[in-house]
Amino acid sequence: MQGKKLIVFDLDGTLAVSKSPMDLDMSGLVSELLKAKMVAVISGGSYIQFQTQFLQSLHCPEQYLRNLYLFPTCSTSFYRYNDTWQKVYADYLTVGEKEKIKTAFQKAFIDSNYHHPQQTYGDVLEDRETQMTFSALGQSAPLELKQKWDHDRKKRLELKIALEKYLPQFEIRIGGTTSLDITRKGIDKGYGIQEIRKHLNVMISDILFIGDALFEGGNDYPVKLVGVDCISVSGPEETKGIIRKIIGL
Repeated sequence: MQGKKLIVFDLDGTLAVSKSPMDLDMSGLVSELLKAKMVAVISGGSYIQFQTQFLQSLHCPEQYLRNLYLFPTCSTSFYRYNDTWQKVYADYLTVGEKEKIKTAFQKAFIDSNYHHPQQTYGDVLEDRETQMTFSALGQSAPLELKQKWDHDRKKRLELKIALEKYLPQFEIRIGGTTSLDITRKGIDKGYGIQEIRKHLNVMISDILFIGDALFEGGNDYPVKLVGVDCISVSGPEETKGIIRKIIGL
């Protein structure tokens, strides 16, 4: 691990619990890691979520932010630091594509006999501009409810299979605790790794990926397919242990 030049993390379930700010212990470890390594974060979350969940919790000297690279919405966009956070690219969905995804969900709900929970918290289908994200309980649902809803991922897998019939030109990935992420075909975290290689001039062998959704169908799984060395974690506490090993603590 210590020989890798770039450490790539998932966000939700890896650096922080779902939709919650990164804690102070993790902030300190990531800050120390940035002094020694390049670090990238790839997540299904929007850039706004990166700001509130990750950047606002990261207490790091400004000069080390140049070693940090952000890939929100499953790498459909890329931000890097140059005095301020600047967008390098964004692969926006068209209005027509978004409407097609919305219609596909309505059909998939019927096909899979899916019933919405009695209570939801915020948007169930969120437009993240470069990605559409379904969150069964809503974007603002309490963590304890989200963890219970689909712990074995069977509900989302059934819905994913139903969606694939109507969205063959899109990627559909299981993410977070209650989510499905939809992007254009070929745009996933594996695509993000290729963008990292292009922009940072690193080889696949230089990269280590750490995430909690490396199972087949998970939104971290495409990283395995491009040949990156990966470590699967069960949550932020396990991630902390790995970072400590990398920085020699």
